[in-house]
Amino acid sequence: MSAHRTIHAICGKLGLDDEARRAVYQRITGKPSLTLMTDPEKEAVAEEFRRLGGDRRPDGRKKLAGPFAPKLQALWIGAWNLGIVGNRDDKALLAFVKRQTGIDHTRFLYYADDAAKAIEALKAWMAREAGVDWRVHRLMPLWRQAEGYKIAVAQLALLQQDQNDFWTVVPMLCGGNPGDRDLTRAEWIRVMNTLGERVRTMEAEAK
Repeated sequence: MSAHRTIHAICGKLGLDDEARRAVYQRITGKPSLTLMTDPEKEAVAEEFRRLGGDRRPDGRKKLAGPFAPKLQALWIGAWNLGIVGNRDDKALLAFVKRQTGIDHTRFLYYADDAAKAIEALKAWMAREAGVDWRVHRLMPLWRQAEGYKIAVAQLALLQQDQNDFWTVVPMLCGGNPGDRDLTRAEWIRVMNTLGERVRTMEAEAK
């Protein structure tokens, strides 16, 4: 089965609407639609949907269910890597979701407007406490729209590192090629996790 057909088949199985699908597209590739993606990017999206179609994470732990759970988990780990979330566990995320929506679990977040209450509250928290700039406009390069990029920029600012060094530091952290701006989701995760360790170490030393 082609990547395109796999994506639509699993979306149908999971009952994902257009907004939920686009959220996954954006998270994996930084692009809002399949028509803008290369074949490798489509395959990366298909692989993520295959993962979502199962019931366990690669480490064997039961993963959070629901079409908006991956988006919320990614943002929660991003907040942890910015030093504003003290507990990265799913229970802490679920407590946050409950406070924002009144809904007990991500598996009950069926509607985009309910999920948006938690997603936007979390993004606003990250912007307020860590300076993440979520703004996007139509002329902005796709790599600048990536959540990984936006969080990594904020992390370097927290570490008081010269922003002019950003594209010198990033390739060293992810093993990418200097000059390559279109990092994969996995590469951005490596960058954010490494910088996150430094942010948490800095905060621990400051206490």
